[in-house]
Amino acid sequence: MKKYSGKAHLLSLLREKQGEAVSGNVLAKQIGVSRVAVWKTVQALLVAGYAIQTGESGYFLEPKDEKDFLYPWEFGEKEHMFFHYDSTSSTMDRAKEMALKGTDGGSVFTSEKQSAGRGQYGRTWVSRSGGLFFSILERPRLTIADYTQCPLVTQIAAARVISKVCGKNAYLRWPNDVYIDRRKIAGITAEVSGEGGVISWLSLGIGVNVNNPAPSTKAVSCAEITGRNISRREILNDILDETKKVKKEFGTQSVYPRGNPALSAEWNSLSDRIGAKALIFEPEKGREHFSVDKPERILARGIFSGIDSEGRCILKTENDAETPVLYFNQGSGSLVFLNDY
Repeated sequence: MKKYSGKAHLLSLLREKQGEAVSGNVLAKQIGVSRVAVWKTVQALLVAGYAIQTGESGYFLEPKDEKDFLYPWEFGEKEHMFFHYDSTSSTMDRAKEMALKGTDGGSVFTSEKQSAGRGQYGRTWVSRSGGLFFSILERPRLTIADYTQCPLVTQIAAARVISKVCGKNAYLRWPNDVYIDRRKIAGITAEVSGEGGVISWLSLGIGVNVNNPAPSTKAVSCAEITGRNISRREILNDILDETKKVKKEFGTQSVYPRGNPALSAEWNSLSDRIGAKALIFEPEKGREHFSVDKPERILARGIFSGIDSEGRCILKTENDAETPVLYFNQGSGSLVFLNDY
């Protein structure tokens, strides 16, 4: 077990007292540092935004004044795995930067604000205050051809957590979204780098509408559904824990034949649009939605039939005897359901 930092340890002790004052002497003894070190830690936490009060009996932290911080020390023994930024272009940029420096797999990158948050196909992810934006750096033992297993695992984990938090079923959309009541609540994007057909590193960017205003009428947030503010920290922790459970439950494999049938079957069980009329279109860079006035970008029409063991979209075509079933890899096109337009 990794040793807690002074900030993590001090916050833990103050929170245990539920607003009661704890003397500097007691804190110093329990943490194993001097009173001066305790004072310096308190000052650093005050600068970071914590409402720590000082009274005659010592220091105290009112539970009602607690804020939803995502600082590394908020994650206890996992602190060393977290990198936090007040503002950055994108957590995906930071994950890539650190991956190239040899940072360990399992590292998590969080930010309060993103000036250039992104999704699939160069689209912009609107990073409004109160949302949860983070990236996970992975170093899986997979071939590049099997990289889609990683975003599938994270997508399933996110849907499970969001369902529990919101008290409503969250459903999956191919290739990377999570919906509730046919409104987008979360999205995932992936970036992969490898050599010789094997993954060197892979980053997963996750955005969840938690307490932020939904960016459009086609989106929704956890707060809007529940009618209360939700802890981003708890959602992040739960998604990380659930991701580990999904990996353990279904595994990730890179043996012949390619793919992971059990994982894909679980994904299909969480999709609400199997059997719906759909089309695959070639997306325009930076454009979020399909434009009905550009039929030349349509690649195929048919019935969405879930995904196969390799994570490919299965589209059963209409009135096409030569190619009754089409398969689309992630990145080859976007899926849209006709009754959404």
